[in-house]
Amino acid sequence: MDTIDHVLIVDDDRGIRELIAGYLEKNGMRVSLAANGRQMRAALEQGAPDLIVLDLMMPGEDGLVLCRELRAGKFRTVPVLMLTARNEEADRILGLEMGADDYLPKPFAVRELLARIRAVLRRARMLPPGMQVTESAQMLGFGDWRLDTTARHLLDAEGTMVALSGAEYRLLRVFLDNPQRVLTRDQLLNLTQGRQADQFDRSIDLMVSRLRQRLRDEAREPRYIKTLRSEGYVFSAAVNVIGDPQ
Repeated sequence: MDTIDHVLIVDDDRGIRELIAGYLEKNGMRVSLAANGRQMRAALEQGAPDLIVLDLMMPGEDGLVLCRELRAGKFRTVPVLMLTARNEEADRILGLEMGADDYLPKPFAVRELLARIRAVLRRARMLPPGMQVTESAQMLGFGDWRLDTTARHLLDAEGTMVALSGAEYRLLRVFLDNPQRVLTRDQLLNLTQGRQADQFDRSIDLMVSRLRQRLRDEAREPRYIKTLRSEGYVFSAAVNVIGDPQ
C-alpha cells in the first residue's frame, strides 16, 4: 500500500496556506499548516513531514532563519521548498545557501507548486539517474573523510559527524561515484535535481561552495572539488570502499 505524502506548509498568509492545502489534499497529500516558527516546531514535534514548504518573507523569524534551524537540527534531511516573495536572484541565492532544496517565486500557480513538490520528493527518495553506485558499499572513504551511505553521515578523521542536508548529500554522492571525471554544471544539476540550468542559474555553484565548507576544502586550492574554468567541476581525490560502518 502506497504511503501518503505529508507536506508541512509554513506561511504567515492564511489565504495562501489554505489555497495550497486545498490543492495538495485534492491531489492525495496530507497537509499540516503553520503560520510561524513556533507553530512549525509544534508541528514537527508530532513527527517529520516528507517535505516543508517554507515562506521566505515572514515577520519575526523569517524563512531563512527557520531553514537554517532545520538544517542544523534533526530535521536536516527533510526537503525544503522555499517560497520567495520576489523573483530576485538574491532571494533565491539566500534560500539555497541556507539549505533549501528548491524555490518558487510568488505569485505562483498551485499546479506548478505541486509539480515542484513531487520532483523534490522524487529526488529525495531515489538516487539521481545515471549515478553509478556499488550496492554493497556502505562506507566510502576519501582523504580524511568517510561517508556512511546507509545513515547518510559524513565523518571526519576523528570520527566526528558533520551534518549534511539532503541536497548536499546527493551532490557528494554524485562526486564520489564519479571521481576524476569532469562534470559540467548542467550534468550536476540534472543528476542532483533532475532539471536543466537556465542562463542565470547559480544553484550548483552555491551547492559546491556549501559542500566545500563541509569538507573544509579551500576554494583557492581545493583538495577535493576542483573547478575547471569553462568546463565544470571534478572530484580529484581517490575514493575507496571501506565496507560496513562501525
